Amino acid sequence: MSIQVTWLGHATFSLKVDGHKILIDPFITGNPAVKATAEAAEVDFIVVTHGHSDHVGDTLAIAKRTGATVISNFEIINWLTRQGLSEEQTHPQHIGGGFTYPFGYLKLTIAHHGSALPDGSYGGNPAGILLTTPDGKKVYFAGDTGLFYDMKLIGEEGIDLAFLPIGDNFTMGPDDALRAVKLIAPQVVVPVHYDTWDIITQDPHAWARRVEQETDTTCAVISPGESYAL
Repeated sequence: MSIQVTWLGHATFSLKVDGHKILIDPFITGNPAVKATAEAAEVDFIVVTHGHSDHVGDTLAIAKRTGATVISNFEIINWLTRQGLSEEQTHPQHIGGGFTYPFGYLKLTIAHHGSALPDGSYGGNPAGILLTTPDGKKVYFAGDTGLFYDMKLIGEEGIDLAFLPIGDNFTMGPDDALRAVKLIAPQVVVPVHYDTWDIITQDPHAWARRVEQETDTTCAVISPGESYAL
């Protein structure tokens, strides 16, 4: 079995796991980094890490059109149902809790960030994602977060592939993201959440060199629209 993760841009990902199609934080419409369109998205599951508009994005429209199941924290799920999404299309979770889906075991992890929804409603706690595929591969999406020492606990799971923000200003910058790599010790790390706007412009190749000079982790720099497969 293989897992293919396509970075669509910013913090939006498309996953294919054993024939199942998953979107994470589908900020597509209005995203200058994404070349895809929300109307073309075909998906079985959508995962939303927190309530900000650049993460909730097109969740409601895509879910209504495709019938995809939306996975998020309890507060965001309640908000989506108030916007007209069927409860049968939702699965609420919360920090530290996991559930086994057809594509694997998905656990929500700590993330240090905000989570207000686009209309100002309370969006619960922001989260990262730890996905264990049916064949045991572990993929960590940190989400929007600052550095926190409990990343070391996440690393103890034995992470095969990690996606970490490096943009600074709203999330970890390159220095703290490098410290995160040292805490998590993934086999491979991919930098994300940078260059969408000028305020989060970074040099991912310079960061990759630092990662590979200072740790045993391989750093794969991919461009929006490109994929990484395990």
